[in-house]
Amino acid sequence: MESEKGFSLIEVVIAMALMGVVAAAFLSGLSTTSRGVSIADERATAESLARSQMEYVKNQGYDATNDPPQYSEILPPAGYNIEFLPPPERLDPEGDGILDDDGIQKITVTVYFPSYDAEHPDRKITLEGYKINR
Repeated sequence: MESEKGFSLIEVVIAMALMGVVAAAFLSGLSTTSRGVSIADERATAESLARSQMEYVKNQGYDATNDPPQYSEILPPAGYNIEFLPPPERLDPEGDGILDDDGIQKITVTVYFPSYDAEHPDRKITLEGYKINR
């Protein structure tokens, strides 16, 4: 009897199972990488929006009358939200206790990512700066 060469059914099934495990691990890695890239893009966009908003406020006229000071916001792209949290505040660098702000206000801009929710409270960018009456 001549010996037949080839693979048995068990060898083929084991090889296919191993290929399935490797393919599943590879696809899972691709999914995780894709999500990480998406979050990094959201973070970069949010940071750019926060910087743009801060510069936008600094270029507006100085609000010496409203309490807290009122400044308009730029229109963010869909899914992003820009807020002044806490609201702009008047500072008292002279420490004289007079209700004027001596020409300096603290501005805090917070930009929320589209993926911001209760499960992901870290998906926001907060930027602090100062507006000076010039």
